[in-house]
Amino acid sequence: MEKPIDKTAILINRMQEREKEQMLILSISASLSQASNKTAFNDVVNSVLKKHFQFDDFILASSNEEETEYQIFYQFSNKTAETKNYVLNDGFFDRCLNSAEMVIFNLTENQNHPDYIQAVQKKGFKDGIGISLPYNNGNQNVLFLFFKKAKTFSKESNRILRGIAIQLSITIRNISLMEECERNRSELATLKGNASQNLEVKSREQNLGFHGIIGNSDAMQKVYRLISQVAFSPSTVLIFGETGTGKELVASAIHYLSSGSKNKMIKVNCASIPENLIESELFGHEKGAFTGATEQRIGKFEQAENSTIFLDEIGELPLELQGKLLRVLQEKEIERVGGNKSIKVNARVIAATNRSLEKEVLEQRFRSDLYYRLHVYPILLPALRERQEDIEVLANFFLEKHSNKIGKKIKGFSKKVLQNMRANHWQGNVRELENIIERNVLFAKDDVIKEMTFPEIFKSELGISETTFHTKTLQEVEKEHILKVIKKCNGRISGTNGAAKLLGLPPTTLASRMQKIGIKREHFLD
Repeated sequence: MEKPIDKTAILINRMQEREKEQMLILSISASLSQASNKTAFNDVVNSVLKKHFQFDDFILASSNEEETEYQIFYQFSNKTAETKNYVLNDGFFDRCLNSAEMVIFNLTENQNHPDYIQAVQKKGFKDGIGISLPYNNGNQNVLFLFFKKAKTFSKESNRILRGIAIQLSITIRNISLMEECERNRSELATLKGNASQNLEVKSREQNLGFHGIIGNSDAMQKVYRLISQVAFSPSTVLIFGETGTGKELVASAIHYLSSGSKNKMIKVNCASIPENLIESELFGHEKGAFTGATEQRIGKFEQAENSTIFLDEIGELPLELQGKLLRVLQEKEIERVGGNKSIKVNARVIAATNRSLEKEVLEQRFRSDLYYRLHVYPILLPALRERQEDIEVLANFFLEKHSNKIGKKIKGFSKKVLQNMRANHWQGNVRELENIIERNVLFAKDDVIKEMTFPEIFKSELGISETTFHTKTLQEVEKEHILKVIKKCNGRISGTNGAAKLLGLPPTTLASRMQKIGIKREHFLD
């Protein structure tokens, strides 16, 4: 008698395999993120990529969207080849660029190959694949892999390659930016011929940052990895962080790395719009919908079609509008104020808050179902005091920015000021740092800022910031919320004054949910 198939064991085995793949993707992406030039990139190709993908040649071709030609950015077997331009529509680069799937090439077929393909063919390679990498700030990149035995490239290899594709695009762009900086530095050194100019260019190189975000600390590197992993997917992102930590910059970075980056990101600050106008602002209105509606208005969600809508200060959204936003997230459709027609929308939602939404849910100021829907991919931004190694880099960046804007030549800060900046609490985070530096640039009388006054730190009676985040599981939040409602109803579950009615659930559903999350009668009855 044959032994029955253990489906659970098979499922567990598959999950373990996927987990190993994800860990490998993270490991390779981390290695690629450290490569700031072609020498370092070549080391990663040799020591990491070749080990996992078993290719015989590895070619990266790159072009800017405004150009009609492309170049070979890197070739594993010919690193010293002279730079040459190729026509975009050559049947190789454009074929891969226009395909969402992997393109398989048979090099033995009679085709008018570009010379770099002919060189590969002469080495005896018969099979190759081409993969279009994610679009990145105007850059179009294609990866070619060539094999003597195509079977070495498995389905697992394809999944891993897709997983590192965004980081690969980012690395190519970072290296290109660094090469451009090197060229600029060389030109400036030739023209100016002095050490101070070289230091200025070096400073600019260090402040390139990650899509406008400045900082190289471990805490920020973790944020950059999270951005890179989620950017190319349509998943909803919720950005947490204290005020002034750069939530809008993170949202912009996700957008510009996404497939909708060619379209403008739509930004909405939920705290700055009057409560009676928010619905019209988000969803639009029909002519005559209310007094003053003299014409039809297209709302922000429709404006963000095939793009990104950034909902800043989402914790300020009125409770009655939260249900309508939930419908948009679930059904992907909106209804204009005064209209009776549902309109399909395709907009990626990124939300941000400096509040603890878990606390808001428990205190019934924020819908739990909307919280769960938004909390698909959370990104927690570190406070400035948690990444002290970035303070000097940020300070120099803002010093140069505001010195140039005002027209003053200020070289830097005294050691005492730098020490005080690192010791400061920075309740307002990066925004506070920039404001203080701008103020000190305005009042500076020397070419070095030697004194800096910091505002007093105001603490609550408990000594805890209102925006402190307590990490809890969603099940813990739900359990606390249900218990609070049941106690409010004096232990009654069903009936007119029961907890089920207040929670908007059938009594049987609530009872089942209580049993699942471990709520017993002794938890709410004295």
